[in-house]
Amino acid sequence: MPKHDYKPSTSRSRLPIAQDVARLAGVSIATVSRVLNQSEKVRPETRAAVMKAAAELGFVLNSAARALSTRRSSTVGVIVPSYGNEVFVRALSSFQKVMRGANYQVLAASSEYDLETEKLEAAFLLQRGIDGLILVGGIHDPDLYTRAERSHVPIIQIFSLSDHQHCVGFDNRDATFRAANYLLDIGHKRLAVVTGIRESNDRASTRAEGVKMAMTERGLTLNPRNDLVVSSGIVAGRDAFDQLMSSPEEQRPTAIICGTDEIALGVMSQARECGIEIPKSLSVIGFNDSSFSSLLSPPLTTIRVDADAIGRSAALALINLLNDKTTVQTTRITPELVLRGTTAPPT
Repeated sequence: MPKHDYKPSTSRSRLPIAQDVARLAGVSIATVSRVLNQSEKVRPETRAAVMKAAAELGFVLNSAARALSTRRSSTVGVIVPSYGNEVFVRALSSFQKVMRGANYQVLAASSEYDLETEKLEAAFLLQRGIDGLILVGGIHDPDLYTRAERSHVPIIQIFSLSDHQHCVGFDNRDATFRAANYLLDIGHKRLAVVTGIRESNDRASTRAEGVKMAMTERGLTLNPRNDLVVSSGIVAGRDAFDQLMSSPEEQRPTAIICGTDEIALGVMSQARECGIEIPKSLSVIGFNDSSFSSLLSPPLTTIRVDADAIGRSAALALINLLNDKTTVQTTRITPELVLRGTTAPPT
């Protein structure tokens, strides 16, 4: 039976340590360690006694010491390109919920679409002893991978697929290929594609490739003036619309595929100001199915990305890796083309 007659020192010269908990609970140091490290090899009544003693003494587990003894910090890292993109925030939230349920803390950072910034953030996270790392897309500084491997930290890539890296995502090229084919099927021939930065961004670049590939298969060519790279956000969409409409009328697109819903919203906003009716005079497709997409007037046709499923699946995949399941894992979360009110046959 646990002993409860131990009288801890009232001196303020030191904080209570594990030995104090062991004495008060009447168990060994090894048992205290197993309880604090959440081992299943402890009887419930013993666990309760240890936790009660720890609470009475005001004992706080030193997470750094625990990380040294177990080689695990119970902390994982996530680096997303931007907190301004709703799809990344949704994925991060779902990821964190699953990891929290598995007793992991999540440290998150934003790279702002810059590989050097991402490398610095990754170094910061690795220095803090994270057990695993989540990265968006497949283009990253090689030194980042080298350092993670040296630290025995597994990496999972999300929002795109890989043949050699653990990944949870989808084929971005195929997503826009299907969207472009839908527009071609209903009669459009002059398409435009507007994405965010494509350098070091395999999602944006392959989304543009999907549109070009669909047109090529129909014997059509994407006009270079209708292939735009802009910054992110609504203002970028408004600027893109102005650029596209500055072409001679016979070259202007009758349909625009946008790399994000925010860009699509900017296109729609500027079209309305210019008196161009959507979808009667111009069809628009977004990407991600953001929370506002179905609330626009007209509601936005878009490519729905299940960001919540990506976040949950990435968490489960990382937990498996941390339990020594090292086979390369690929989880596909296929996007869906959601037809709403911003697409129609050309007039």
